[in-house]
Amino acid sequence: MKKFLFLILLVIGTGSAVVAQAPATHKNKRYFDINKNIDIFNSVIRELDMFYVDSLKVDSLMQGTIVNMLSRLDPYTEYYSEENMGDLRFLTTGEYAGIGAIISYNNNRVVINEPYEGLPAAKAGLKAGDIILEIDGEDMSKASVKDVSDKLKGTPGTTLNLKIQRPGEKKERTFKILREKIEMDPITYATVMDNNIGYLHYGSFTQNSSDNVKKTVLDLKNKGAQSLIIDLRGNGGGILEEAVNVVNFFVPKGKEIVSTKGKVKQWDRSYRTQNQPLDELIPMVVLIDTGSASAAEIVAGSLQDLDRAVIVGNRSFGKGLVQTSRELPYGGNIKLTTSKYYIPSGRCIQALDYSHRNPDGSVARVPDSLTNVFYTESGREVRDGGGITPDLTIPQKSSGTISYYLITGNIVFDYVTQWVQSHPTIASPETFSLPESDYDAFKEFVKTKDFKYDQMSARSLQQLKDVMEFEGYFEPASAEFHALEAKLKPDLDRDLTRFHDEIKRFIETEIVQRYYYKKGVLINELQQDEALKKAVEVLTDKSLYESTLKPSPTKALAKKDKQPSV
Repeated sequence: MKKFLFLILLVIGTGSAVVAQAPATHKNKRYFDINKNIDIFNSVIRELDMFYVDSLKVDSLMQGTIVNMLSRLDPYTEYYSEENMGDLRFLTTGEYAGIGAIISYNNNRVVINEPYEGLPAAKAGLKAGDIILEIDGEDMSKASVKDVSDKLKGTPGTTLNLKIQRPGEKKERTFKILREKIEMDPITYATVMDNNIGYLHYGSFTQNSSDNVKKTVLDLKNKGAQSLIIDLRGNGGGILEEAVNVVNFFVPKGKEIVSTKGKVKQWDRSYRTQNQPLDELIPMVVLIDTGSASAAEIVAGSLQDLDRAVIVGNRSFGKGLVQTSRELPYGGNIKLTTSKYYIPSGRCIQALDYSHRNPDGSVARVPDSLTNVFYTESGREVRDGGGITPDLTIPQKSSGTISYYLITGNIVFDYVTQWVQSHPTIASPETFSLPESDYDAFKEFVKTKDFKYDQMSARSLQQLKDVMEFEGYFEPASAEFHALEAKLKPDLDRDLTRFHDEIKRFIETEIVQRYYYKKGVLINELQQDEALKKAVEVLTDKSLYESTLKPSPTKALAKKDKQPSV
């Protein structure tokens, strides 16, 4: 604990320049409050350890306390104990040593959820749905996902014996698998499409991932690409410097791409492009959605602010916060939010203000009415406080609640596990489609399960009824209320038909993933992708591309009027 106190005081010392102008009494009170609360915390732990009626697991109690404390700040400030440092390394590097598969909990057992293409699990022949029974002779039938994950990971080059039960088979199977250093390829898929348009999907900004982007872009250009689509949908971000490197491939050397500002002013930084670009003229479209965050937003937002690419899709997540890893005693680490970042126009796109929570602890988005206007290099209006708004927005269809429960309840997963047993092969990702007869079979499969799903509209209606009865309005409106209630009441047959197209797509995605992995899923989804169609339209219509990157005359004049005179 003394070491922990020393670290706290050390951090305070490094930030002393920030409060140098504050009254000495204020500083002294802050130091006193910190020491007082640490002292109280120590005393509480000692009292619990000495007198609490049951024995305490001090490590889990302390770590739970730390996690709860940090959760009151923001979702990105996290504590990693020594045994969980592998999770932090994977987050930043995309590397770990293991078998290369996602595992999950299903029907009270740990199962293989998704083996990664070309990695040990897939090479050994493991399939999605395989139930993990034993690892090196140790029973895993009652183990948690974390316990199984820890057993699967290990030193590269070591082997493990994995016993599984494959659905549809009576005999158990045993696999001998060689652990490897797992490096996730950040480029999910790349190709040259019609009209000489290069396309690449970039999945995560892990260490050195920009090198993969560079190689891919050069390869696409060598194959004849004369314009480029960078797909950042679902990219949750990563290392800031990698984002700057990617932008540098398309803009001149010396451009400021992002600046960071936080409490410790000595840590504030400005990131500029350091190298000559690969191509600063090639027409570009960047695809984003609500899953595009952090470093992905730096790339999309910077290219938008510099009028270098047309942004297509849906508003991005809105994460304008930067995290820094700090070592802690006993091999631990804390990843904490230390600053906000600002892209070339000067805007910060952070959508949630964690410093001003609602009374119930929730955090609201910054309303559009409170955002501020900034300007791109050419004078186009952009706004802060709510993610990156695309230049061309593609309307998103709302999903049915039933789809969420079919997926989270493993109904789709279990149906597909059964389906693949009688389908050794399927059509290519470009052409595969689930036959209607198989969707009918899925509907019957759902009915054999104890499947229940909730509807927020039905619950809200019940709350409305309670209020109406309390205020005396229910009786005269009861007929209308019951008619609406009948329409909103969950009905399995009705909803499986009403949301047919949406549910069928989820089933097709799961099936394609079993045979062609993530790459195949992406190829399959691109066949009906409205955002991709719009991107192609923009890149094949020069006038549309150029006009999208230019401000309207009135907006350009407004920007000019706001410039200070010298």
